[in-house]
Amino acid sequence: MTGADGGAGAGNEAGSGRADVGVPATRRALLAALADGPASGPALADRLGVSRAAVWNHVEALREAGVAVESTGDGYAVADVSGYSGEAIALGLAAPFAVDYHDSVGSTNDRARELADAGADDVAVVADEQTASRGRLDREWVSPPGGVWLSVLCRPDAPPAHAPAYTLAMAVAVARACREAGVDARIKWPNDVLVPDDGDAEAARGGRKLCGILTEMEGEADRVSRLVVGVAERGEPVDRRLLVQRVLEAFDGLRGDLRDAVSAWTELSDTVGRRVRVETPDRVVEGAAVRVEFPGALVVDTGDGEVRVTAGDCEHLRPVDG
Repeated sequence: MTGADGGAGAGNEAGSGRADVGVPATRRALLAALADGPASGPALADRLGVSRAAVWNHVEALREAGVAVESTGDGYAVADVSGYSGEAIALGLAAPFAVDYHDSVGSTNDRARELADAGADDVAVVADEQTASRGRLDREWVSPPGGVWLSVLCRPDAPPAHAPAYTLAMAVAVARACREAGVDARIKWPNDVLVPDDGDAEAARGGRKLCGILTEMEGEADRVSRLVVGVAERGEPVDRRLLVQRVLEAFDGLRGDLRDAVSAWTELSDTVGRRVRVETPDRVVEGAAVRVEFPGALVVDTGDGEVRVTAGDCEHLRPVDG
């Protein structure tokens, strides 16, 4: 599977107090109209409140973005979506995210923060390549072209203490999308998605890393003001457009019920039921991972009692006997 984070603008239109980013509003409306089936130029012009010439210009823009729009006896119709662009991802997306696509960007998380500063909300920043991406603890993450590099900006009505649950929700969304694509993905606490590997060493640890998730939050004492959840995926090629759509749709469904998201995480976990070693900021915790508690703490049975770990680097050792 392949993954990436970043990009070059898909176009902007003026907003009303908040940033209006991604695919222009008129083009989004055109995509929605074409998703319903063939439509004539005059009918589209009336529906969108623009001239027939403007309709034609937007159709040409869609074609340049990899959306194959044909002229048929019944009007314009989408024949194929083979490109990877903001327009292609937006076509048929069943989640309320604007898509801000870039061919290349420093970091999709950085771009999402820029949009947040401009007042944007519910934006998916997608890129074909990142040139300055990073993972947890500012570790470098190689983000070449051909991957899925994605960051989601949202403004949840939730206390800051619940922020870790959004990382788990995104991990579930990615794992579900990967499974739909035919990959037996599992989740490693706190922020990795793994895929099976034939190598003995990797198999013993649950597989090789497919995806890392980095959540960045800003908020006040009682409320999150904004949250950026970044996803970076790489591996064997898949239909990236469909994968991004499925991740966004799954995340949108999970973010409304975070406790259910944590339960779903447990079902897909490769950590629970293993012996683990977790390096926390002040100590090392080793033992059997027995469960994950809301909003995302790993509970480890050390043999001398249970320890609740809220942050740290987790290493899989081996399955717990029995």
